[in-house]
Amino acid sequence: MKFNFSTRHIIRYFLFIFILSFLFSCQNTSKQLLATSESQVKIRQIQSRSFDTTERKKTLRTVISTMQDLGFVIDKADETLGTVSGTKLDGYSLRLTVTVRPRGKSRLIVRANAQYNIQAVEDPEPYQQFFASLEKAMFLTAHQVD
Repeated sequence: MKFNFSTRHIIRYFLFIFILSFLFSCQNTSKQLLATSESQVKIRQIQSRSFDTTERKKTLRTVISTMQDLGFVIDKADETLGTVSGTKLDGYSLRLTVTVRPRGKSRLIVRANAQYNIQAVEDPEPYQQFFASLEKAMFLTAHQVD
């Protein structure tokens, strides 16, 4: 049996394969993009809390003390940017970066971003632990309870 393919047929065949693979890859990419953006919204909700205060400097000090209470060593703190970064070494390397920024005229948003080694932490537990401690500290600071 002898196949007689011309160059024209071969080019059409490869063009057809290319178009099909392009269409299928676009479909998978759009599904992944939607899944990623949905998961990013969930992660951002886990990472953020809003507080009824406008005292950014006091909130940053409270964030620092909360991180230290949880065993973090503060690596960097920048009042101008409103960021605090710390590392916790307890048989593992957990890095936490917290940003404090205004939201409206009477609130501050505190957002924590944790990384285990170089991987972003998506598990809600470390964030819940941090924010539970921070909320207690914010309450005590606001009411000057020692």
